[in-house]
Amino acid sequence: MLHALEHIRRMRGGAQAHLLRCSDGGYYVVKFQNNPQHRRVLVNELLGTKLAARLGLPVPQVAVVDVPEALIRYTADLVMQLGQSSVPCRAGLQFASRYPGDPRELTLHDFLPDEQLREVENLGDFAGMLVYDKWTCNTNGRQAIFLRPADRAPYRALMIDQGFCFNAGEWNFPDAPLRGLYTRQRVYEGVIGMESFAPWLERLETRVTPGVFDELSKQIPPEWYEDNQDELYRLLETLDRRRARVRELLVDAKRSNRQPFPNWT
Repeated sequence: MLHALEHIRRMRGGAQAHLLRCSDGGYYVVKFQNNPQHRRVLVNELLGTKLAARLGLPVPQVAVVDVPEALIRYTADLVMQLGQSSVPCRAGLQFASRYPGDPRELTLHDFLPDEQLREVENLGDFAGMLVYDKWTCNTNGRQAIFLRPADRAPYRALMIDQGFCFNAGEWNFPDAPLRGLYTRQRVYEGVIGMESFAPWLERLETRVTPGVFDELSKQIPPEWYEDNQDELYRLLETLDRRRARVRELLVDAKRSNRQPFPNWT
């Protein structure tokens, strides 16, 4: 079991995550059960990120972390801001996403100028991530960060924040053509037709089996979904069925007024 040892800083975003140093020596972005969005976003993050990893998509390593009461009690910044007041972060099992390096040395970017964006070495993974986001009905825009392992090395995209997959805490699937798209269509310049999504669609069919759903569901702390096993099973059954709809959802995005795929004619 991973344990939180030290608070580093607050992170940006609606879930009010915190960066913590943990017992394996790594740093993790931690979302708490009592975050302002919904407790279920922890399920979405753990389940969603592990499903994306099954598809071979570039996502962080994720884990369940135990945050002790003592760390919260003696760390004034470990709170959730609720309007003009605040409450302490909840102790116990929380969601943790591995920070891709030492935060004192690594610079991450959530925006790159167009010329640098074209040079991101795994830019084609945005097409795969769209397959994933359509499948899971990510009701937020696609979130990504860009890192550079060393000077003069190419940037690499890392896909983060699966909290609004399955429509956040609602666990339903209100599909819409523009949902799940990255804000800058330059990342989709390599899409020339449905064949550009074919490798990811094949992985969705072959790598995500009912056995995978069963395996991953056992890794989710029951308190994250309030011990409502039926609701979790219903979510997983819906995901299993939705794989057949992804092609249709991609075509809907292509036909939207935004025209996100400039080279798909």
